[in-house]
Amino acid sequence: MRPDWDKYFIEVAKVISSRSTCMRRKYGAVIVKDNVIISTGYNGAPRGVENCIDLQRCKRKELNIPSGERYELCEAVHAEQNAIINGSPERMKDAVIYIAGFEENGNVADGTPCKLCNRMMRNAQIKTIVYLKNNGSIVKSDGF
Repeated sequence: MRPDWDKYFIEVAKVISSRSTCMRRKYGAVIVKDNVIISTGYNGAPRGVENCIDLQRCKRKELNIPSGERYELCEAVHAEQNAIINGSPERMKDAVIYIAGFEENGNVADGTPCKLCNRMMRNAQIKTIVYLKNNGSIVKSDGF
């Protein structure tokens, strides 16, 4: 059966997450306008910085820091941030961003964007967020 556009682009975001260099969670994001991909991103260290996965070391993991806390200890740039950085600002206006991710054990991770990513998406004038929840459902949010 042919998937609808939301399912299709969530699957694309899942594939993009496979490039992630984070040891804890792997996320992928794809920005789409008029059903055409305009940018992608995955979470990982900034360009020129060694990746946690290559170093086999994650400071937040070593310190048992829960998800969503103490981001200043993390080298990674979020998938949504990388997709925005890599995209053309004029193309992002009124676009849709799709987000999907996986936990370290391979289970689906909650794709709800953090507050900083929400602000960046708002500033990029992205209109709609579509993300995969850890229960496998797809959430679509306009005017976040």
